[in-house]
Amino acid sequence: MQKKPPLSIYIHLPWCVHKCPYCDFNSHEKNNNSFELDKENYLAAITKHIQLHESDEREIISIFFGGGTPSLFAPSEINQILLAIKNKYSLHPNCEITLEANPGTIDLPYFAGYQGIGINRLSLGIQSFNDKHLKKLGRIHSAEDAYQVATHAKQIFPRVNLDLMFALPAQTMTDLADDIGTALSISPEHLSYYHLTIEPNTLFHKFPPQLPDDDTSAEYQDYIFKKLSAHHYHHYETSAHTKVGGACLHNLNYWEFGDYLGFGAGAHSKITQHNSIKRFSCYKNPMQYIKHTHEKDFYIERKIVTRNELIFEFMMNALRLNDGFKVPLFEARTGLLFTEIALEINQAQERGLISVTDDMIKPTALGQNYLNDLLQIFLRD
Repeated sequence: MQKKPPLSIYIHLPWCVHKCPYCDFNSHEKNNNSFELDKENYLAAITKHIQLHESDEREIISIFFGGGTPSLFAPSEINQILLAIKNKYSLHPNCEITLEANPGTIDLPYFAGYQGIGINRLSLGIQSFNDKHLKKLGRIHSAEDAYQVATHAKQIFPRVNLDLMFALPAQTMTDLADDIGTALSISPEHLSYYHLTIEPNTLFHKFPPQLPDDDTSAEYQDYIFKKLSAHHYHHYETSAHTKVGGACLHNLNYWEFGDYLGFGAGAHSKITQHNSIKRFSCYKNPMQYIKHTHEKDFYIERKIVTRNELIFEFMMNALRLNDGFKVPLFEARTGLLFTEIALEINQAQERGLISVTDDMIKPTALGQNYLNDLLQIFLRD
């Protein structure tokens, strides 16, 4: 294995006010009677986990607070975790520190507090600026809440991302155009636009809503890409659009198969060692995570990533990047020779799913539209 890749940290804060019907993330509705005590115990567990984890000589290039709804935690509580990280690891001078926030849970005075402790990127779960669609999606905020919070965030944070969704139940092209128009009027540095999909173990899976058909969804997607491109947003990843210099460093590290440490319920870690890559998974249930961390038993699963898994996992991440990846990146991040996947590369090229230019591998427009088919080529038994 060559030089170790960049290192990021992910912090999972699992509670939310209300579980959205489309959400399959590890999130749990908070119990109002015990939430303050739950938070106290959870923060103590994460802090202990960080303190007792192995050190690493690499600088941390990014920290991401995800959930759940991290904005249910006050700036002082988020800072408790940040201080534990800073006491254990060295942060890169330009470390990107992102906090996810829900417009329905955040107190605007918190913004200055978050910014004051070092949060330099805010990611807002807007989903839509249409009250009808927000209600269908089970969101607890209104369109006006979303607009006010997003515009205020722009005044406080150097970088803001808005999460939006399309192909919603009963969504029309006019609805979509209005959502994009409102987002563009706010002019965030980054927009993440997700196609609503029905996932197992969600309320929408149990009671499926009527969604736009595939042709309509494709029409909506094409409109999004063209509209955002016309306003100078670069579509650099499957669902991500950025102004110049606004790409999410944390997610780029995932997509380029970098390393990351995960702390919190259900969080995952990927660590490159001398001759192998290892994965670790924390206990998923918050109460189990607290219990086992108290016993210094942090992980429910530890495994060495196999050769075939390395190939598939690298491609599953790197081929999400519309600009593709260079051959040396594959070899550096997997420790494998590129010749080991020559047959798969040729097959994908013959099917028109990738282009190969010098040492650059790039998904074609067809490959981007049929990404799952492209990835299947690299899935070995």
